Amino acid sequence: MATLVHSIPSISFLSSLTLQPLKIKTHKKSLSTSRSEPIKTLTCTTSKPNNKSPTMDGRKPTSKKTRKSSYGTSRRSVLKKTFIQEQVTFTSQLSSDPHVGIIGGGMTGLLCALSLEKRGVKSTVFDTVEMKTISFLFDTYFSPGIHGLGGRMGTRVIDPQPLIFDHAAQFFTVSDPRFSELVDDWLDKGLVRQWQGIIGELEVGGQFLPFPSSTPRYISVNGMRSLADSILSQVVDHFVAFSYLLTTRHFVAFSSAFNYSYHENEKTCMVDVVRPCWISKLEPFNGMWHLSENGKPCGQFDIIVIAHNGKCANRLLASSGLPLIARQMKTLGLSSIWALLAAFEDPLPIPTGATPFEGAFVKGVDSLSWMGNNSAKLLGSKTNSPHCWTFFSTAAYGKRNKVPQENIPTATAEKVKTGMLEGVEAALGLPKDSLQRPFYSRVQLWGAALPTNTPGIPCIFDPQGRAGICGDWLLGSNLESAALSGMALANHIADYLRSGGARPEEFALGLNKEFQTLEGHDIGQFSGLESSTGASPVQAYQLST
Repeated sequence: MATLVHSIPSISFLSSLTLQPLKIKTHKKSLSTSRSEPIKTLTCTTSKPNNKSPTMDGRKPTSKKTRKSSYGTSRRSVLKKTFIQEQVTFTSQLSSDPHVGIIGGGMTGLLCALSLEKRGVKSTVFDTVEMKTISFLFDTYFSPGIHGLGGRMGTRVIDPQPLIFDHAAQFFTVSDPRFSELVDDWLDKGLVRQWQGIIGELEVGGQFLPFPSSTPRYISVNGMRSLADSILSQVVDHFVAFSYLLTTRHFVAFSSAFNYSYHENEKTCMVDVVRPCWISKLEPFNGMWHLSENGKPCGQFDIIVIAHNGKCANRLLASSGLPLIARQMKTLGLSSIWALLAAFEDPLPIPTGATPFEGAFVKGVDSLSWMGNNSAKLLGSKTNSPHCWTFFSTAAYGKRNKVPQENIPTATAEKVKTGMLEGVEAALGLPKDSLQRPFYSRVQLWGAALPTNTPGIPCIFDPQGRAGICGDWLLGSNLESAALSGMALANHIADYLRSGGARPEEFALGLNKEFQTLEGHDIGQFSGLESSTGASPVQAYQLST
């Protein structure tokens, strides 16, 4: 069974993207002073949603031509909209068959949907990505360039070698009994296993110190993305039909239609998944939330859940009528991390006298915080395979070299690749330019990688506006926090629905909670795997649900 770590009384922040020591100075954001400003209330009326995007004063725009910055809507513009918008207050009764709209299909969004189903509440999950899978010797992986649900649980496979990379979350650990139950189920189903490989700290110059093996570490057997896929398959017939493209190396299995539903013994599934769909607008109308994608209606819902963060979520909330939720989302600080995926013909040289390792938190190298051997971790004894490594930069390096992640300039990509490979040489104690050149490489920027601060609560809920937020950042930065947050919000919403919404003030949660600075590894906080230099104690949190 999943082994719990008892060094922390409640939730420790145990799993995540592997990204290295982050020590952020505390800065009070100026936007926090606006909490004292009164929030205007806008009672939800029966006025029809306006698809022509009226201005903040209700007038139609005079021109369709708007100037955008290189990053889209400017931060100043979003902040202004966030603070002057009126609060939506729903006064109509909740429907007898409530429906929850969940925007975001990562671990948090999927487990929120699953938990709502257990409480008898219907939900629809909206996510922006398509997915197809490929199978090598009947082991399912994910195709390059096409992503499944799962958020940061990303796996990239390059055919025809195959090359395989976990390019976001590298592994996770367990401390909370509720998450332990989930992991036990995944273990029983063969979805995850303990990572037995050696990991530790690698000091600049090649000095490696292995971590004790007492803290169990878990990985998904076919890469982290397959775990997200398996979570989804708990509630839908994930692969309704297969289309086989027969070659000597693989076949392609296409997922079912973007809008999932199924009937089994005349019982309708309680969870729908709609993808690819980029929800661009939230509008209150006639007691319901109306969601749309670039003017195209995507359904109406009694309650909405925001299960993602970053600039897209901020823009979505900026004029939503949810200023309290929007302010909390804007208070969140996020780091930027570069990922370098590199495949080598030969094994990387191990420092003299060092233990061969599969993963290392790198210390003392500006451009590098983590290096993980995907081939050893996921393929094990298949020694004839190429050696696939995932490297992550430090948060400082990511911030210094940040560009629009959707359109990385070629020169920047080459600069980052060179800088990170030089960091690998420094970490391993190799002479400059002595490292073998990878025959495959790819850089990726996680522009909103990990939180630098947290309110330390499982979820946020606005009962007046019938909307909530869930995500790992509310508790820390790891898969366990993501799972617990999604489950907590689902239970909170189910309790609110059971009350009939008669006492909304009793269900307000986290709307004015102050944020605290997060310290620890750039990749998050791992109980039992704390840095030997400057690790800060992990705070314990009590969940109310």
